[in-house]
Amino acid sequence: MNQYAHVTNADTPMRDGTIKLHGPEGFEGMRKAGQLAAHVLDELTSFVREGVTTEEIDAKARELMLAGGGIPATLGYRGFTHSCCTSINHVVCHGIPGDRKLKDGDIVNIDVTPIVDGWHGDTSRMFLIGDVGVKARRLVDVTYECLMLGIEQAKPGNTMGDVAHAIQSYAEKHRYGVVRDFCGHGLGKLFHDAPEVVHVGRPGTGPELKPGMFFTIEPMINIGKHAVKMLEDGWTAVTRDRSLSAQFEHSIGITETGCEIFTKSAKGLDRPPY
Repeated sequence: MNQYAHVTNADTPMRDGTIKLHGPEGFEGMRKAGQLAAHVLDELTSFVREGVTTEEIDAKARELMLAGGGIPATLGYRGFTHSCCTSINHVVCHGIPGDRKLKDGDIVNIDVTPIVDGWHGDTSRMFLIGDVGVKARRLVDVTYECLMLGIEQAKPGNTMGDVAHAIQSYAEKHRYGVVRDFCGHGLGKLFHDAPEVVHVGRPGTGPELKPGMFFTIEPMINIGKHAVKMLEDGWTAVTRDRSLSAQFEHSIGITETGCEIFTKSAKGLDRPPY
């Protein structure tokens, strides 16, 4: 079976293992969803500060998505009961909002996915709370640079392995660990679709990138080793060695000449300091 499938805006979305190739209508749908996702994180920059709880962040994110004509993809997804994920310090991903107040020196990833007219805009950014230490700031900077180096490799004719190798080699050059247990993913009318976008790999391996592919790149980088473990809540992943972890995420579409970043900040707030 061909691993790629051309889809139209009228197609009923199914996760069938094929890599979807979208046309102009798909790009337009993803732009709207991605712009709302970026807008939500832009607006949170003035809200996320010391003393705010992650539950308050979740409520604000939900309010912003609904006001922008979207709905939160995570709300009710596989039993998840919140509108965003808030991952603090050694939490790698999928942190559940609650009554934890942000403290001076914390680093926190906020991950949002609004659905607009059926399309998913998935993105996350790191936020620095108060006086953050040098090592934590450096981790956040390198993680963002890993994301953008991966995006540079996202162009027709390259492979997923080229994207992964760019991320892995840069992170390991700084002696950081690249998380293996979680990866990016295809998206569009579906929240999680083919292909898997791993962040560790060899050049020239994996699926070939073709115009019309939509997927996320979302490296999770640890100061320590790459190993993670799941908490009993079934969602929260943390570093096994309790070292700090950081993540950035963009949703992109492969074009004829390179890629389009759907979730880029209109205000230039893609990386801290904001």
